[in-house]
Amino acid sequence: MHTSLRFTVVGLVGLMTALPAGAAPPPAVRIQPARIDAVFKDYSGPSTPGCALGIYQDGRILYSKGYGVADLNQGTPITSTTLFDIGSVSKQFTAASVVLLAQEGKLALTDDIRKYLPELPDYGTPITVDHLLHHTGGLRDYTDLLFLQGHYYEDVTDDDEALAVIARQRALRFKPGTRFEYSNSGYFLASLIVKRVTGKSLAVFAKERLFQPLGMARSHLREDHTAVVPGRATAYAPAGNKEYRLDMSNWNQLGDGQVQTSVTELVKWEENFSSAKVGGRALVDGLLERGTLSSGDRTGYGRGLFLDTYRGAQRVQHSGAWGGYRAMLMRFPVQHVSIAILCNRADTRPDLAERVADLVLGNAFQATEQETKAAATRAPEPASGDFARYAGTYYDDAAHRVLNVRVQDGKLELAMPGRALPLRPAGADRFEVEGAPLAVAFAGEQMTLLRGQEIRTSFQRVPPATPLSDDAWKQLVGTYFSPELDTTWRIELKDGKAVLKGRALGTNPLVESFADAFNTPHGLLRLTRDGTRQVTGFVFGDVRFERK
Repeated sequence: MHTSLRFTVVGLVGLMTALPAGAAPPPAVRIQPARIDAVFKDYSGPSTPGCALGIYQDGRILYSKGYGVADLNQGTPITSTTLFDIGSVSKQFTAASVVLLAQEGKLALTDDIRKYLPELPDYGTPITVDHLLHHTGGLRDYTDLLFLQGHYYEDVTDDDEALAVIARQRALRFKPGTRFEYSNSGYFLASLIVKRVTGKSLAVFAKERLFQPLGMARSHLREDHTAVVPGRATAYAPAGNKEYRLDMSNWNQLGDGQVQTSVTELVKWEENFSSAKVGGRALVDGLLERGTLSSGDRTGYGRGLFLDTYRGAQRVQHSGAWGGYRAMLMRFPVQHVSIAILCNRADTRPDLAERVADLVLGNAFQATEQETKAAATRAPEPASGDFARYAGTYYDDAAHRVLNVRVQDGKLELAMPGRALPLRPAGADRFEVEGAPLAVAFAGEQMTLLRGQEIRTSFQRVPPATPLSDDAWKQLVGTYFSPELDTTWRIELKDGKAVLKGRALGTNPLVESFADAFNTPHGLLRLTRDGTRQVTGFVFGDVRFERK
């Protein structure tokens, strides 16, 4: 799952777990408490939400600590035992549940999901259980659909509402198996399949088959938003002037998120990838098996896990974001080291785990990088300093997304609604995205966004929009209805410019991007016209709205 105070003075309390007396980490691992703690200096203190950190090796906690406050109303400090909602990090537990059922012959990963979910439309091509787990099913993301339908994240929504909005969709985003595209819908539907096959909710099944056998006594899936969760951190978002507001969700769907756990319990799950105590090697191998597209290409995603490299080292990882919660769990299999970071503030930097990894495994990374460099036929040429030639508007026609590349203060940056990320030269026509595990490569009029070596998205440069006249803006005003969402939105004029209005959407300015396309904080809007050039509606993302 992915999304978007005043306080009593309390001292910061950190809970640290040391190695047994006489034990020492292997030479490749360095625990430097002062330098590690410095990574979290902006997340520490008696009046700020923060994070819990766990560093593991060989099934042991090498270092764990809490930074900041779990509950700003009470001033409760975060410790290593504080529970957090880990968002999409939960997906690996859902995948493990489905793989266990497949091992037992209760279902087959090749089954068409309509065998278990007959409510879904027949799109003329099978969507298999494995398509769901590998994010290759082509289903639109239900979290986006519910939001666009008008549900705030603070609203109470249940399985029936999520299933209904998925079932209303008249088309897939792409033919199943032809592309990787991350979608929470697949894992939500996987939770329903577990429930219909076993007669138990995913929360009950995971407790019995995963958490209890591994000794994760307090870990669980939250399936009731009214449930009291002792020791859990409350999530927050910045409210300006160093203050915060609550940022919690009351959605009750399982599968794509909702696991509540702590850094002291995640070590037991991470060690299962070595011990195979639960599920045996078949389960571990099943989670680590990359998806294969119909073209034969393999993706960088297993079942519930991203499989990539960091600084030349093999890595298995997943991040999570839901409400104001942020989480990252990453493992370096060769070094048998894992890092867990769980936070309760929406503005958490996405690269905290990498920064900790640099400190803990810096020597190992340097050795790997030297081997990689020695094996290369030649060093990559640096990117040209003539950054202006890369600037422009780039459009992904398949996913209906726009990214802008611009030069700011002599540096190149990737701009999107409400955010800009600096680009750091990393070779000929190639740049790394600072603060995110991404890179971009340019070739003529095309830009490719890369995550690891396998996940690539192509964007084509498009001419910028010609500014609209006042009359052209007025022609957009009207009421628009989406049959797939059963929702009405409006385009209105405000200060001579058009704004898009919807219940949860709020009021959003339409910013010209390219011909008949407008950026909003929530996605791209593209006008549809008839043969006389009259506006007949628009497509938001890939959801169609008809002018009434």
